[in-house]
Amino acid sequence: MKRYLAMILLLGIGSAGLGVVVAQNDEKVIDIEKLEDNLFVLRGESSGGNTAIFITTDGVVVVDSKNPGWGQSIIDQIKSLTDNPITTLINTHSHHDHVSGNVSFPSTVEIVTHEMTRSNMQAMRPYTGRTEPPVNVFADTNGQGIPTRTFTDKMSLGDGADRIDLYHFGRGHTGGDAWVVFPSLRTLHAGDIFLGKRVPFLDAENGGSGVEIPETLQKAHDTIKNVDTIITGHSTQMTWSDLEKWASFNRDFLETVKTGLSNGKSVDQIADAWTIPQAYADYDSPNAGSVRRNVQVISDELAAQTP
Repeated sequence: MKRYLAMILLLGIGSAGLGVVVAQNDEKVIDIEKLEDNLFVLRGESSGGNTAIFITTDGVVVVDSKNPGWGQSIIDQIKSLTDNPITTLINTHSHHDHVSGNVSFPSTVEIVTHEMTRSNMQAMRPYTGRTEPPVNVFADTNGQGIPTRTFTDKMSLGDGADRIDLYHFGRGHTGGDAWVVFPSLRTLHAGDIFLGKRVPFLDAENGGSGVEIPETLQKAHDTIKNVDTIITGHSTQMTWSDLEKWASFNRDFLETVKTGLSNGKSVDQIADAWTIPQAYADYDSPNAGSVRRNVQVISDELAAQTP
């Protein structure tokens, strides 16, 4: 039996007095943030994307499973929260830092994704801008951890207070980004299609789109109702108004690239000249490489659309 160090740090967020448990499992450290009595976010500096834990009446639903080697740590932390069995694992998209822990979950757990995410997970192609393929933990497990159920546009799991709504509004970060909504808690997990207030990662090799992402984000904002809190892919929680601003940020970036290209500027010239507009002064400073990559993705998409 593994031992854990646990320290509760009271954050006093708003009137809820939410807390964080810092749990250490060998060398793997996970921060457990309580959002509601039955909803938690698991974070870790090197663990990968944010994981949501939704405790239902009879089971536990996990959203995203982190980097290779972190699946068992997630399972162990769930045991510290509830005796309910893990019944469902949802992956928001196919990147290895959100799906690799899948292989640690028992075969009785239903794994759910968008249909394109399942295809992307089976292929595990190199991401846009990278030459090395991502770590493919599924190659050594005879497919253990690959999704067993998929959806196209919308699907609901469970009912009543336990209900989860899954949506897909189009291409963005990848081609299979799922929006995972917990209606009774007015909360959703957006994965990396809203990874935080910073330049997005557009993975065209896995279906992502810099041309379509503004509309995809706007559709999500305009279609999903009664949500206050957004669990992001790699940052802290955001608000519903933050999502609308994120859609505008991506729309403005797209228009800047379109204008630059129409004026005969090169990808490098557009990327070198771009700075964060004042309207988004609270966004993280961008990495020059990520800006150039996104300009290139948009340029390639627009060129492909030209007759």
